[in-house]
Amino acid sequence: MLQILKQHFQRRDLFRGLTLATLPALLQTKAAAAPAATTGLTLGPNIYQSIGVKPLINARGTFTIISGSTMLPEVRAAMTEAAQHYVHIDELQAAIGARLAELTKAEFGMVTCGCSAAIQHGAAACIAGGNPDLHVRLPNLAGFPKDEVIIPKHSRNVYDAAVRAVGARIIEAGTAEELEAAFGPRTAMVYILAGPNADSGPLSTKAICDIARRHNVPVMVDAAAEILTVPNVHLELGASLVTYSGGKCIRGPQTAGMLLGRKDLVRAAWVHSAPHHGYARALKIGKEEAIGMMMAVEMWFKRDHKAEWNNWMARLDAVSKKVSTIDGVTTSIRQPEGLSNKTPSLVIRWDAAKIGINGRDLARHLYTTEPRIALPTGFERGDGTVTGISVVPYMMAEGDEKIVAARIVETLSKPPKMDPVRNDPPAGDISGRWDVRIDYLASTSEHVLHLKQTSGRVEGTHQGEFVSRDLGGTIEGDRVTLNSSYSERHGDSLSFTFNGKLTGDEISGTLSMGEYLDARWTATRHKFRG
Repeated sequence: MLQILKQHFQRRDLFRGLTLATLPALLQTKAAAAPAATTGLTLGPNIYQSIGVKPLINARGTFTIISGSTMLPEVRAAMTEAAQHYVHIDELQAAIGARLAELTKAEFGMVTCGCSAAIQHGAAACIAGGNPDLHVRLPNLAGFPKDEVIIPKHSRNVYDAAVRAVGARIIEAGTAEELEAAFGPRTAMVYILAGPNADSGPLSTKAICDIARRHNVPVMVDAAAEILTVPNVHLELGASLVTYSGGKCIRGPQTAGMLLGRKDLVRAAWVHSAPHHGYARALKIGKEEAIGMMMAVEMWFKRDHKAEWNNWMARLDAVSKKVSTIDGVTTSIRQPEGLSNKTPSLVIRWDAAKIGINGRDLARHLYTTEPRIALPTGFERGDGTVTGISVVPYMMAEGDEKIVAARIVETLSKPPKMDPVRNDPPAGDISGRWDVRIDYLASTSEHVLHLKQTSGRVEGTHQGEFVSRDLGGTIEGDRVTLNSSYSERHGDSLSFTFNGKLTGDEISGTLSMGEYLDARWTATRHKFRG
């Protein structure tokens, strides 16, 4: 079996409650450190290893941080062919727009540099309307007749940064009454994040579109991770525009996205995109990505989606049968809800006390050892007795299920020894104010920690540049660990973990910032003037 594993290895949240964080600790870059490259980039099955990068088996889903999906063979072939010829990009997009309209039954279409770019270009079209006098001033909207975008509170999310990037002023609405009152002469657009929150109630997509239509304001729906529907479900509900990611279920290029909808707005969005100059020059879409995305959409209507689903279920069944041979392990299938990341998943549960490892540690172990496997974050029931993991077949390659099953069985049968819990008495009392210097990759910052220590437990506040947030942690011997986090209203979150060593009136060490990687920090006990 080990030989089989060795041979094989050489070649937007998926499910609420199972993937609790977009970037769990098990996916931090430092956990996946690779040896330095020695041979230089080499074509072949070990292309990543040739520069010191360790590939992984994707049993987690279409997350960008683990490179989303793999392109279909037809997409790769189309991009290779497209790369060998020259075309005029405006003419290419016009032809693609017409073909996308024919396939999707939308009025028109456009390929973009990712879904975020589709949102930006769509917002620019609603604000500037293809007017070059306005275009060259984006994102400075001073003097623009329309500069406001309404977003229902249920749709505030980390990705609406694409709307804010155009310079729009965001108006939030939490009720139907607030929504009605939010419309005015400066309203350029309404942005909605597709999903359960927009499916029903007074702020459903249909209800919002009905109100927006009365005010003659376009509505854009962000459906990044959804499957394509014909006729398009969002446009049928009254939306003017809808955006998709190319590198998820459609399996086009990772750097591609798509904007569908009203012909006048889509064509205006192209005016506000690269290779035209202005704010969006950085969002250039090449002929190769454009043709690759076009081929992915062509293939969407040729793929046997029922066969794909049956294949996913077969892979989960194979994993289930294998892991169920371990006494005390149970499995169940979780079916998807809605159109986003539409795939089943396998939930594997066990008693952590009996097996000797919890789901989070198992997921972390599989990610940091070889062959590397990326899974959703493990979970635990409230009382800690039942723990588990889930397996997502969405982006697994043929044969991956054998490796995943074997490694789970191996780990559950002989759990790795985890770091022992240490309860060293604190080396000192760190209560009080601490002045913190953080050294980022290319800048420094001054923060303040206010700490209160009770035995080995620490609580307090962490004051950053703009926001103060609660803090908690421990001190064991001279080892200090402090955690703080907060979320912006639009979904961006900052999570800081200070790990350091106490030496007299100084603490120093590494600051882990999740998706924003690591920094160095030094805290000095504040000296109050007498």
